[in-house]
Amino acid sequence: MPKVLTAARVQIAAPNEADYLATLRELCQFADARSQRIWLFRNAKDPQLFIEFSESPTEMSHRAQASRLPEEIKLERRLQALGTYAPDAWELWTEVPLTAAAEA
Repeated sequence: MPKVLTAARVQIAAPNEADYLATLRELCQFADARSQRIWLFRNAKDPQLFIEFSESPTEMSHRAQASRLPEEIKLERRLQALGTYAPDAWELWTEVPLTAAAEA
């Protein structure tokens, strides 16, 4: 089954960066327990611009869609308050397998 991914651009004001990073780290603990993965990258030219990649095994288990614990919802709301997410931040992307076995 193909994996599902979101790529969310988020602008974080410098005073909010430490809190943003701490909140995302905390959310990663929940993600790891659900076989989800979150990666964070900083833009080389704009240090306040980040991109969060969130991956899950299925669409229904993805961070953008899955039922979550109240603690996770609170963390997601905190992230939303700390930064400005791009309008397409939660578009789901589905993996296209490129191995020969996947084509058979």
